Amino acid sequence: MRKMTSIIAAAVCALLCLSGCKEEKKSEAVLGAEKSAGLKIGMTVQDLSNQVWSSTAVNLSKLVSADGGKLTYLDCSNNSSTQIQQLENFIANRMDVIIVHPVDKNSLEVTLANARKAGIKIFCWDEDVENADLCWLIDNYAEGKIVGEYAANWINEKLGGSAEIAILDYPQIEILLDRANGIVDAIKEKAPNAQIVAQSSAINPTEGMEKMETIFQKNPNVKVVACIGGGGAMGAVEAAKTSGKVDDTFGIFAVDGTEEELLAIKNGDGERMSILNTGTPEIMAQVIYDLVKQMQKGLISEKIVYRQAIPVTTENVDSYLKK
Repeated sequence: MRKMTSIIAAAVCALLCLSGCKEEKKSEAVLGAEKSAGLKIGMTVQDLSNQVWSSTAVNLSKLVSADGGKLTYLDCSNNSSTQIQQLENFIANRMDVIIVHPVDKNSLEVTLANARKAGIKIFCWDEDVENADLCWLIDNYAEGKIVGEYAANWINEKLGGSAEIAILDYPQIEILLDRANGIVDAIKEKAPNAQIVAQSSAINPTEGMEKMETIFQKNPNVKVVACIGGGGAMGAVEAAKTSGKVDDTFGIFAVDGTEEELLAIKNGDGERMSILNTGTPEIMAQVIYDLVKQMQKGLISEKIVYRQAIPVTTENVDSYLKK
């Protein structure tokens, strides 16, 4: 009987040890899965018809997926109420990080504050908001001045210092109003004999083409177009080509450096310069993701990170098209 009891006790111990080992292995597996699981990120963008924003989102999604995470990116169609609803949905879905490209930054502060209270990190693209962990910014007035200076140099070198100019702006968004002001101030300073004969709002190619067709009808002598963004610039390119305006003295100058813009610069379709901020959408996506991961780990001490402005012309366009 004593021998039988010992055998039973040994069997029980073995079962307990085996159960413990299985439980330990199970715990290790769970921990391993948690470590390998990437970030759950929600992103709301002003307008995905903008090639830079949409292409950056696509490339960012690939990077996040490759790390075992998931990026949900949405277009709010430049509607602040829609954007607030998207942010609230991200909070309800317990995102690790929210990337927001604000339509109206002031309208978002309360919702972003709620997201941070829920433990969600906030990455703000293009706006300095109070309730963000990191703001990835452009000095928009300074960038506008770069566009204006290139346009003024073209006027001085190709047109003897005098020309009729059209500006495609977008005052609905404060930062783009700053950019347009920089363009106007630089042209007035560097080409004082030039005349701005038209200024109209255009954020995408459709608006850019429609506005420039109207401008060309009313002001057929416009030789220079300065744009706050690549969407309007590409619309201006199409309008100029259709209207037979493109020649060696005609120039479009812009910001964004979309692939279409760079091809227009290379192919002599009227666009002469565009500014890449940080780089191509592929590079931008990598930079955003690197910053998001550092932010998530608490490795970034500064709230504001400025982007690099890179003017692209016929002289260096090939190197950026290759990238």
